[in-house]
Amino acid sequence: MGEHGVSLRFDEDLRFFLAPRNRRPSVQVRRDGTSTLGHLVEALGVPLTEVGPLLAAGRPVAASYRPADGDVVEIGPVTRPQRVPLTPLRFVLDVHLGTLARRLRLLGVDAAYSNDADDDHLIAQANEQDRVLLTQDRGLLRRRSLRFGGYVRGARPDQQLQDVLERFAPPLAPWTICTACNGRLAAVPKADVERELQPGTRRTYDSFARCPACGHVYWRGAHSRRLAGIVMAAQDWELTARRRRPARPPRRPAVRREPGGRPPAGQPG
Repeated sequence: MGEHGVSLRFDEDLRFFLAPRNRRPSVQVRRDGTSTLGHLVEALGVPLTEVGPLLAAGRPVAASYRPADGDVVEIGPVTRPQRVPLTPLRFVLDVHLGTLARRLRLLGVDAAYSNDADDDHLIAQANEQDRVLLTQDRGLLRRRSLRFGGYVRGARPDQQLQDVLERFAPPLAPWTICTACNGRLAAVPKADVERELQPGTRRTYDSFARCPACGHVYWRGAHSRRLAGIVMAAQDWELTARRRRPARPPRRPAVRREPGGRPPAGQPG
């Protein structure tokens, strides 16, 4: 195509978003004179939420840049850990990521989730509540109205959790959030919940917490060793991610878009 088109060079980390025929070092696209670089990238299947530095002829450009004939554009992934201009850092997850949502809550990460939320509701909730939308739906991440989002990598919950923690490095506060409803837990005296406990639990455990939002009662039960293993692994991942954090935030937060542009009782599964 030469000087009558644009050469897009996707980082290897982004190529799995491309159609199989385009998974090569350079993809040639026709220039129509009006399409922005962001439009060309997303037309090939790569959500802009996953895109980091953009270089045209070696100089930084924005997604709004309109390439010229003969341009060679390098497209990199987001820098990890990624700085997101949201305080506090909170998430909302799509209907297919329920186990990941519960594990984030176990770690004290605010993770909104509903098993019947449709795409429009998810985008509205993310935008109105200043949350990052986590999903494996590439089309959802390409919706122009979405402000902040992230593609979750991995097929298993442990892989997905590691991916989110390494990418966003959210502050962790294990055992402080209700895994059933995302409410904040509060310690309660044993006497306040004793009548709700099974005899074996009443005899064996003395420390309890309750969620004021849904009433769910928690204690360190039979599965606490497995859950503690999840927490310890997550703390290691989060610490590693924070050590890699750049001293200064990137000039353009790649995750941002402008508009238009319940487990068994006592066991937080």
